[in-house]
Amino acid sequence: MSAFLELTESQLDALREIGTIGAGNGATALSVMMGKRIHMTVPEIKIIPFTEVTEALGGAEQVVAGLFTTTTGEAPCNILFVLPIESARVLVDILMGRPLGTTAELDALDKSALAEVANVVSGAYLNSLSGFTKLDFIPSVPAIAIDMAGAILDTVLAQAGTIGDHALLLETEFSAIKEKITGQFFLLPEQGSLEKILESLGVTG
Repeated sequence: MSAFLELTESQLDALREIGTIGAGNGATALSVMMGKRIHMTVPEIKIIPFTEVTEALGGAEQVVAGLFTTTTGEAPCNILFVLPIESARVLVDILMGRPLGTTAELDALDKSALAEVANVVSGAYLNSLSGFTKLDFIPSVPAIAIDMAGAILDTVLAQAGTIGDHALLLETEFSAIKEKITGQFFLLPEQGSLEKILESLGVTG
């Protein structure tokens, strides 16, 4: 049975607290990067089977921007940060200083800017997680793909062969402008990593 399915309410509370603090740190870093005040919240956290991730993204054929990061260290994890393509375009407009609604297709520079956002958001979460657990998480450079959600999930599964069968989903919302930008942040621990994280948190059930 997946360790995710055995989480107690206190363990979920601990993971929720880490997500909230990580979002706060991420908002601060993004505010500096984008030159304007950014609010970032995690309105919902839940455990879902990996097979339901595409449904959470709006369906297998939904076009999204997917940013994938792996971490090495004492409790290896995978992070998938997904933005609906509309949110990705708005975010790129802001990052590149363009009037909203300008970006239609994402070029290499636009994708590089999105990867940097993923780097900031993932880094903030991992710093929060490391602060609570005292474990080291060493992230890779994010890989980015613009594709259908189903295709991106297939790629993630192919790259992360030892991944568990459930994911921790943190709904993420950015707000700073008229349009709200939403994203979904999935933590996908490798086998045995979740147990090590919970043990380090002192919430082993």
